[in-house]
Amino acid sequence: MTAPSSPRRPGGDALARIGHPSPAVDPADASPHTFPDGGTWRTEIPSVEGPEALSVVLEESARHDVPVHRISQGSGVWMLTDSEITEMVESCTERDIELCLFTGPRGTWDIGGSTRTGSGGAGLRARGHDALAGCVEDALRATELGVTCLLVADEGVLWTLHRMRLAQLLPAGTTLKLSALSGPVNPASYAVYEQLGADSLNVPSDLTLDHLSEIRRVSAAPMDMYVEAPDDLGGYVRMYEVAELIRRGAPLYLKFGLSNAPGIYPYGAQLRDHTLATARERVRRGRLVLDLLARHGADGGMSPLGSRLPGDLRRFPVPEGN
Repeated sequence: MTAPSSPRRPGGDALARIGHPSPAVDPADASPHTFPDGGTWRTEIPSVEGPEALSVVLEESARHDVPVHRISQGSGVWMLTDSEITEMVESCTERDIELCLFTGPRGTWDIGGSTRTGSGGAGLRARGHDALAGCVEDALRATELGVTCLLVADEGVLWTLHRMRLAQLLPAGTTLKLSALSGPVNPASYAVYEQLGADSLNVPSDLTLDHLSEIRRVSAAPMDMYVEAPDDLGGYVRMYEVAELIRRGAPLYLKFGLSNAPGIYPYGAQLRDHTLATARERVRRGRLVLDLLARHGADGGMSPLGSRLPGDLRRFPVPEGN
């Protein structure tokens, strides 16, 4: 772990010299939690949709000196061939990076019309038994090919995969990550998802700093947050808040997304040039965030590269025979 540091407030010294007061920092707002390695933050590059995009991310992360703990993909296991998954697993394993692939069918791509209404219907949830079974099939296939992290957008799928993990149908070290498209927005829902089996939970990027502190009073489960969110998640850019996001939200995965860019899900060769360009720019955005942290003296506390486990988390009991 990099040594913890005492960050300075952006612009604080200059503002003080002209007599402009800055709000006081309340130590009671700070998260009391860390990753099991003692770190307070890790990094994630999202929307890495296949081996070619992964190669670009790895090349750019080396060029820009951006440490990467996790790579995630959004189109889904079912959009990749076995050889593509294997190539991604091998590349990430070689560099000690966690690879996270999205599981199975989701409501927004289903034949149900409600997701296309103004209300959004049931959103990404798995509609019916067959969609649930498809997510299970994806999880089995991915882990058999060496994937260690699965992205989930449905609470029933999450609970099912957690029970499969307990039953040793999935490797015990498999981690389950809740999608940003179904992330909790209050402390009670955050705690429920933790108990359903989530090891890492995306929260919407429009949550306030106070919201993060509220969540940390009830749960130590790792939090994922877009420092820059894609347009379909709001397009928020919160780079100057990163030090405070870490202080309030630790243990926290900093996700380097990209606003002002068309969506790429589900990915295919027709989107190749755009996908590779946005993969390259996500890494550059990560460098900008890390530079800001360094300038503000807040770059300490990063987990060692290769760290991936969430620590001991609370779970609902699983009834016998169920």
